[in-house]
Amino acid sequence: MSETPPLPPTLMSDLPPEALRVLALARRHATPCGDGEMVWHVWGEDRGEPLVLLHGGSGSWTHWIRNVEALAAAGRRVVVPDLPGFGDSARPPGGQDADAVAPAVADALPALVGEGPVDVVGFSFGGLCGALMAASVPERVKRLVLVGAPGLGLRDRRLPLTSWRDQPTEEGKRAAHRSNLGVLMLHPDHVDELAVDLQGANVPRDRMHRRRLALTDILARTLPAIRCRIDAIYGEQDALYRDVLPGLREKLALAPTLGDLVLMPGAAHWLQYERPAEFHRELLPLVA
Repeated sequence: MSETPPLPPTLMSDLPPEALRVLALARRHATPCGDGEMVWHVWGEDRGEPLVLLHGGSGSWTHWIRNVEALAAAGRRVVVPDLPGFGDSARPPGGQDADAVAPAVADALPALVGEGPVDVVGFSFGGLCGALMAASVPERVKRLVLVGAPGLGLRDRRLPLTSWRDQPTEEGKRAAHRSNLGVLMLHPDHVDELAVDLQGANVPRDRMHRRRLALTDILARTLPAIRCRIDAIYGEQDALYRDVLPGLREKLALAPTLGDLVLMPGAAHWLQYERPAEFHRELLPLVA
């Protein structure tokens, strides 16, 4: 692992002031990945047990912007990569989906946290990556918390989103980002300017355009092979699951080591952004 100079003018150049403030509290690291590097940020580097946070699709570390400070203040060493193919990290070798991202993360993780297993929290696409890692490299994961993870075979088509690339003006792009956040990620009333800023910074850096596994049942098929404890936190108003909550319970129960399933009332998909204090109250006992 190498410590590197401050971020180049890539993701950082587009981040809003609040994200730059949070980022300034972290230390940046880089590990080899494909033809480049995987970028990691660590908050509370001199603190206790590592807690690895994996972000969602078309995202970056900023999916955890409202969480990293509080989790570090709770005594955890908070380790957050830009997953391969997203943010400032190079694409993984050998694939364009979670099954290529998971081994790349597993290979790099010891450089950040040592050889022992660690707690992993995966949001959405990051939850799918965390589950694949826990199944294939069990020595890396001590406990897994799924947050709104897909791949349970309960939805076989994408939600209708607006193409931001087709908008001729910046105002049009921001309107598309706002609309898409309200369709998939947040309750429309909770889409604030920071969320739109982060979406606008993140989605142009998504180089994993062939992702399809989230629309399959790959997570449901993987859960029976996981031997570490699994807990799950989902929003009751998550657009992916609000109409199939009984099926969600049934699919997650395929995990022989399933602990708690927390359904946060009123919360949507990006629940750790939308309701950070409630999320922390639910998460911290699960990884205590």
